This record gives sequence, C-alpha cells and structure tokens, in this order.
Amino acid sequence: MKPLRRTVEIPLFLAFLVIATAPARPFQLHADDPASLTQEEEDRVRDAQDPSERIGVYMELAGERLERFNAMRATPPDPSDPTYRAETLSRLLSQYIALDDELKNWIEDQYSTNNDMRKGLRALINQAPQQLALLNQDNQAPDHFGADYRQDLSDAITDMNDTLNGATRALADQEKKYGALKREEAQDAKSAKLAAQEEKKQEKDDRKLRKKEKQQGAVPEDEDQQN
Repeated sequence: MKPLRRTVEIPLFLAFLVIATAPARPFQLHADDPASLTQEEEDRVRDAQDPSERIGVYMELAGERLERFNAMRATPPDPSDPTYRAETLSRLLSQYIALDDELKNWIEDQYSTNNDMRKGLRALINQAPQQLALLNQDNQAPDHFGADYRQDLSDAITDMNDTLNGATRALADQEKKYGALKREEAQDAKSAKLAAQEEKKQEKDDRKLRKKEKQQGAVPEDEDQQN
C-alpha cells in the first residue's frame, strides 16, 4: 500500500504569522477521504462548529486511530494473510496524519478569522504530548512490519510535533490578544461605572437645588407680606 503524504505543506507556525481574511472552510466530505471517517464520525465533525469543540473532536478521532494502531501491533499476525497487517497498520497511520492535517487547517482558519479557540488549544497542548509519546515508543520499538510503515510513522511524529508547536504559539498569541481585550473591557466597565456614579451625584445635587429653590420661593420676603 502506497503511504499517503502530508497534505499541509506550509509549516503551521509560519501560517500563524499570516492573518488572512478568507472565511473558515466548512467541513467537506470527499469520496477519497484519506481519514476514512464513518458516518457517525462525519456527524461528530459537522456538529462541532465551535472552534474549540472541533479541535477536541479531531484530537479524539486521531487518538482513536492511534489506539487501533497500537492494539493491532499487540495482536499476533494472521499467517494466512501476511500483507493484511502491514497494510492496515500503514492505513491507520495515514488516517492519523490526514486527521492531523484537517486539524491544522481548522486551527489556521480559526486563527485567521480571529476566533477564540483558547480552550481547544489548551486541550490539544495537554493531549498531544501523550500521543507523541505513544508514537515515539512505537518508533523506538518497531515490530515485524515496522519497515512497511516506518515512513508513515515518521510523518505522523513530524506532523504532530508541528501541530503542537503551532498550537502553543497560537495560544500564546490569543492569550495576549484576549487578555488585552479583557483589560480594555474592564477599563471600559470602570469608566462606565464612574460615569454612572457622577450622573447619579449630579441628579442628586440637582434635586437638592430645586428643593432649596422651591423652599425659598415659598418664604415671604418681609414681615409686611405676612401681615
């Protein structure tokens, strides 16, 4: 089986430096979808329209492929079909890479359109090292079919490292950006509160003045007017 190659050619950390104006690409299905999503998985991706939520879905789907990959490595091969194991292992890694590429595309789109995805990026940064640890363990301890999927495994490690580095940069940038916005909002709220207090004080002073003027107008100017 010929391994699938990476579909994202521009390093993620470079893409994050360019702020594009194009709208986020919607999730689209293809007959030759390299990720080989099931209908249930397609629905999970489509339903996750929130920037952070879809990041989590992509990470979950990629993690499921990695679990299947390691489960198959731990299962004795079928002597009657020696090529099945190698092809399946390679295919699972290709699906993992394809999902990682979709994840990169999604992050780049959300970043370029200034959508807040800090929650999803934090989850990715927490989960990615665990997946990388498994991939590196597989790379350091290849099985009988290691030569058949070595390139796929190397690509998977490179891709996820790229994704992790880019997500770390994107999160730092968004934390800075939204932190500044939060400070501006707090300052605006403080200014609005002070303005409201000043207006309330002015209204109170005006009421006192009107009351005083009313009281003064009701008092006779001299003793003769009282008589």
